[in-house]
Amino acid sequence: MSEINASASGQFKLGDITVNRLGFGAMRVVGDGVWGEPKDRAECLRTLRRLPELGVNFIDTADSYGPHISEELLREALHPYDGLVIATKGGLVRHGPDQWLPVGRPEYLKATTLLSLRRLGVERIDLWQLHRIDPKVPQDEQFDAIRQMQQEGLIRHVGLSEVNVAEIEAAQKYFPVVSVQNMYNLVTRSHEAVLDHCAAKNIGFIPWFPLAAGSLAKPGSLLDTLAKDKGCSPSQIALAWVLQRSPVMLPIPGTGKVKHLEENVAASGIRLSEDEFKQLDQQGRAASTTS
Repeated sequence: MSEINASASGQFKLGDITVNRLGFGAMRVVGDGVWGEPKDRAECLRTLRRLPELGVNFIDTADSYGPHISEELLREALHPYDGLVIATKGGLVRHGPDQWLPVGRPEYLKATTLLSLRRLGVERIDLWQLHRIDPKVPQDEQFDAIRQMQQEGLIRHVGLSEVNVAEIEAAQKYFPVVSVQNMYNLVTRSHEAVLDHCAAKNIGFIPWFPLAAGSLAKPGSLLDTLAKDKGCSPSQIALAWVLQRSPVMLPIPGTGKVKHLEENVAASGIRLSEDEFKQLDQQGRAASTTS
């Protein structure tokens, strides 16, 4: 039995599926620029296989990671996913490293979902998320296509990524939105209104890039001091803060290395006092408004 376990982060229900709140983002098990094969495939596979041993049962990926490679590695490492929830995303196409183009045509969304099903080796995707709303396609057409896929049994639950409150409410007319995945961390706070909306509606909020702390992590800072006092790293404190920010928060820090994974999961057991949390919150908000 491992001494560290993601269950220490608490639990959350995505629709009718309960997961431990600290999850894993599988974007970093591919090559640079989220493109091509990883530099150390064996270490990435070891990292993925370590997830269930550490109690991480919520894993987030996308068809565009690689592209396709992240989904394929997940299948190789973890299929048939006993006790695991594998979430994926569609709606972005790749033309090269660090290049992302939204494509929300209904026929494309259907095709890419079918291919994700095949790569993951499942008959239904537990959580499928629209990676971006395509501004060139009427959003109602995109939402209707997703509703049809849900009605056909291809996807169990639906989430959205990088959306505002109005877009969430528009999508809710077509299907229940169980999760929202927006960029959020201690110093990236532009989606506070979305987080508050998710908390009020009991929608899972999946912050990507959750470890960032920017200038707050410099030597001698509050973050640095707290990390030394608690015998951990500044990034672990930043992650602990994210977890304490809201009970609907489902952070998905990603890595291709076992050591980093274990450090991230250990953060689920770190508790900040009310005063420590408030001080970090104030400094994070200040850094966000001035950056």
